[in-house]
Amino acid sequence: MPPRVAITYNQPIQPSYATSVEEKSAQAIVESAEAVRRALLELSYPVEMVPLLPPLEQVPDRLNNLQVDVVFNLFEGFEDWPETEAAVADIMTELDLRYTGCTGATLSLALNKARSKALMESAGIDTPKCQVLTPRTLSKLRLSYPCIVKPYAQDASLGISEDSVVNDHAALVEKVREVSKRFGGRALVEEYVDGREFNITVLGSSEPTPLPISEINYSLPPEVPRILTFAAKWDPDSLYFKGTSAVCPAEIDPMLRANIEDTAIRLFRLFDCTGYARADFRLDKKERLKVLELNPNPDISPNSGAALQASVAGMSYARFIENILLMAMETVIQ
Repeated sequence: MPPRVAITYNQPIQPSYATSVEEKSAQAIVESAEAVRRALLELSYPVEMVPLLPPLEQVPDRLNNLQVDVVFNLFEGFEDWPETEAAVADIMTELDLRYTGCTGATLSLALNKARSKALMESAGIDTPKCQVLTPRTLSKLRLSYPCIVKPYAQDASLGISEDSVVNDHAALVEKVREVSKRFGGRALVEEYVDGREFNITVLGSSEPTPLPISEINYSLPPEVPRILTFAAKWDPDSLYFKGTSAVCPAEIDPMLRANIEDTAIRLFRLFDCTGYARADFRLDKKERLKVLELNPNPDISPNSGAALQASVAGMSYARFIENILLMAMETVIQ
């Protein structure tokens, strides 16, 4: 008999979103969970949907009462509380539940952008220089312009917009103030790299397997920064959504392909990932590969980059989802 599966995800809370685009991104989590449910039902797995709502203190009882063999973990954290993504994974570990994807320790590490980049640097992995700044510490900037200003601990490009790339002190002050006010009092400021952009999904545990590489192509006006903004992911009416596309497999030479794959596998192991993760890269002006970030438990909805890469690798969407599930059950099929 196939294992019984519970799909956990965060239920959107209305009306609590700052914009309709943010509400759409939150609703996409529900749509992703439904797509995973359909994929598993297609393969005859018994499936139970388990939406999670705050407070966090009630989550252990909700999970402890499940009568399933494995949890397909799509939980991304409660709104304005991103660290709860790791907390829920920790709860599942404490309850001795099998679950897909990465552990709470890995999720917590990746959420802390500065700590992640310090870990990469200590391992000899090239990543753009960065500093954590607040409106009071702007005078301590040691980076070269242009810079990109990001929330210190967010994902899904939340907080990234056209004006996130700054070219002078005045723009830096304004953007750090804005990001700090909205996202917890501090911002990650990073030297901006404006070369070709790639990402790659890695599957596995003890033997990580890279999927085909995607390149992000931008068809934007020259004055607009070439960055993957929040609007590029979630707002179909925006300039960025219309001007951003993924090409897979990327048209690159074998040496660069091997470098991206090898670096992604190193990152997967360095962050102690399990199941699946995505690594994002750019080339600098000297064609050197720079790691932008490692993203454990990335989007795996049917329209995601990960699903596209799995398709190019020869997997149907259902088979891709089943592979992630069976990795949590310590068995992988092709």
